[in-house]
Amino acid sequence: MFKTMKKRIKNEKGLTLIELLAVVVILAIVAAIAVPAIGNIIDNSRYSAVKADATNALNGANIYFTDYPNGNTGDITGSGASTTITLQKLQDAGYLESMGGLNPAATISVSKPHKLTGTTNTNTKVNGQTIQFTNATIDVINSDTKKGKDITENNRTIAPPTTP
Repeated sequence: MFKTMKKRIKNEKGLTLIELLAVVVILAIVAAIAVPAIGNIIDNSRYSAVKADATNALNGANIYFTDYPNGNTGDITGSGASTTITLQKLQDAGYLESMGGLNPAATISVSKPHKLTGTTNTNTKVNGQTIQFTNATIDVINSDTKKGKDITENNRTIAPPTTP
């Protein structure tokens, strides 16, 4: 009996062609399902990251305007209701570590609640689209429920809802 088992084990050479083809087909099916799902996850995380960058910028502006209620000399531009500060000036003043994917020329209003207006950098795109912030407050950004994979319109805008 031992000799028969030894002979059978010796004759086992590996996978047959059919078994190998079955494995390749299964791997192809798994890859076909996984690749689009991973792409959606990446787009969703990019969009969430852009919104987090915008929220960080607004929080940095809140701290800046707590320290300088009317702005520091040379930091703010405009007058009255249109008084703003750029993200670059916030970063230079030490109130913003990183702008992330936001454009350094984007502005935040002095009036409360602080509003962000600007776009993402040209190299920071979500699903191939630029994200535009128009008078976006922290509440407006947090209430945006779109996912990155759902963004198909050109230049997605995050702005307060318009009232008719």
